[in-house]
Amino acid sequence: MEKQLRKYFAIFVLPTLVCFFIAFLIPFILGIILSFCKFTTVTDAHWVGLRNYVRAFADEEFAHALGFTAAFAVVSVVTINVFGFLLAVLLTGGRRGTNVFRTIFFMPNLIGGIVLGYIWQLIINGVLGKFGATLTMDPKYGFWGLVVLMNWQLIGYMMVIYIAGIQNVPRDLIEAAKVDGATNLQVMRHVTLPLVRPSFTICIFLTLTNSFRLFDQNLALTAGAPSKQTEMLALNIYNTFYNRIGWEGVGQAKAVLFSILVAIIALTQLAISRKREVEN
Repeated sequence: MEKQLRKYFAIFVLPTLVCFFIAFLIPFILGIILSFCKFTTVTDAHWVGLRNYVRAFADEEFAHALGFTAAFAVVSVVTINVFGFLLAVLLTGGRRGTNVFRTIFFMPNLIGGIVLGYIWQLIINGVLGKFGATLTMDPKYGFWGLVVLMNWQLIGYMMVIYIAGIQNVPRDLIEAAKVDGATNLQVMRHVTLPLVRPSFTICIFLTLTNSFRLFDQNLALTAGAPSKQTEMLALNIYNTFYNRIGWEGVGQAKAVLFSILVAIIALTQLAISRKREVEN
């Protein structure tokens, strides 16, 4: 059987490789090349060297978007994972109706980002309107509005991953700890949490990368208002590329920098988390 599989391996892998090259690798390489060019279309590109990157680093809007996105990512990663884990603990206690609640909490993840953005824009503006304010009146309203939206969308998804991790904890260990006199908090700290570390690694990775790549929710909820103070990195790149004439190359350079940044952060987080898993 193994010989037969090896014989036809190339045939089965070929369609996937073709799609990978056409849909990802070739556009990615072309995007890197275009980041060193000035262009309006692919056919009229001409080489300008590092000029686009110099302009990208000198752009104050890009620097502000980076800081805003980093702050948003830190808050979102902490809140989503804390609430997601607490929900998972509550819904793995053998209570009646837990499957219904799991479904309800997971459902927001199925709604598109643009739709979520407009829904929460109506909700939050409705609440703030009672105090004579709107989402776009102050950057802090937009910031916390994005945090609430992100939490509402992803907490249920992270909850499902944490539930899977908690259910894989051997019951024998928990029962043995209780026999030895451990309280519920001690069991959680010394038994459950160490064994659920792989779930934390996955969830932190997903929330971190999603927070940095957030685009459609940002566009629908605030569109960067007021005065681009709530503009995140992905939206800043989009606006640079499409709304600033002659800045297409700069937008492409920002996109390359953005990809490198997200990759470095994600890989660093994975390496640190994996190392802690091994140590424990």
